[in-house]
Amino acid sequence: MQRPDVTPPPTAASVRDTAASIAAVQLADGCIPWFPGAHADPWNIVEGAMALTAGGLVDEARRAFRWLARHQRRNGSWYSYYRDGAVEDPTVDANFCAYIGTGLWHHTLITDDDAFLAEMWPVVQRAVDYVVAQQGAGGEIPWARDRWGHQARRALLTSSSSIHLSLHCAVAAAERMGLDRPDWVSAAAALAHAVAHRPECFERKDRWSMDWYYPVLGGVVLGAAGRVRIAERWDTFVVEGLGVRCVADRPWITSAETCELVLALDAADRVDDAWELFRWVQYLRDGAGGYWTGAVFPDGEHFPAEQSTWSAAAAVLAADALMELTPASGLFRALHVAAENEFLDAVADSA
Repeated sequence: MQRPDVTPPPTAASVRDTAASIAAVQLADGCIPWFPGAHADPWNIVEGAMALTAGGLVDEARRAFRWLARHQRRNGSWYSYYRDGAVEDPTVDANFCAYIGTGLWHHTLITDDDAFLAEMWPVVQRAVDYVVAQQGAGGEIPWARDRWGHQARRALLTSSSSIHLSLHCAVAAAERMGLDRPDWVSAAAALAHAVAHRPECFERKDRWSMDWYYPVLGGVVLGAAGRVRIAERWDTFVVEGLGVRCVADRPWITSAETCELVLALDAADRVDDAWELFRWVQYLRDGAGGYWTGAVFPDGEHFPAEQSTWSAAAAVLAADALMELTPASGLFRALHVAAENEFLDAVADSA
């Protein structure tokens, strides 16, 4: 695959440019579609809002959160896809609903704005209560309900790992509000147990790189176990000099999966590898700041031929984690650090 041997290193200015590329796609009502003319989903809107906040575009981020507040259903959920304010797909995805917990906590860490947290708190509370209510007896959370309200029979590992992080972020936001949510804490613990120890609860999706690294990214598989998990399938998914395959048996590198693995590597204390991977993927960055969704190799053709807002958002969050540009730069490593501190405290107590 032909690409420049030297790509510009990320800078604070280039990160702001990437955030601005998301704002350029954002609609006047605050919605953030996948790319111009495309539909939008609640998870991507939150991810985009996080990148906007990290890039200093706080007003734009709040417009995205307020779009979610206006479109939330009475039961706390959102539909999966919207286009021009109308529902395009009435499936309800549990991870899409839970992610506002991560997004609002991230926004609060950066802005230190308790007033906005209080404004959005009812939205988060309804969303997280909805998701926790879906939890199965084994701790797993089935990934969706279809348009007729029928629940998926199994959970997805990527979805559940992401929900785990969202539950912890929502608990942190509740604590900042002076509230206790022991049911959310219990739900997160049961979900972590399912992800780590009950593979029979989950659809088999091991062709997809997200199922490989998301238990680490979501703060379930921690410390040395997380590093072992990443090492086990590194050669399956990582293409030297290019990035991460989306699917194990396809010659397709995607920028979002690469940047999410950067976040997982940073969380698992493989920082040098995280930096190397992030430098590799800069060939998918457009000069104006956006990121191509992916490229096939060895010919290097962009596929699909789009610059997606979720890819740009993942790049902003990865850059923040590595460069520590904002007070939320440690969001994805927080559970890893807490577990390491608990381990060190236990060792000290036993000495």
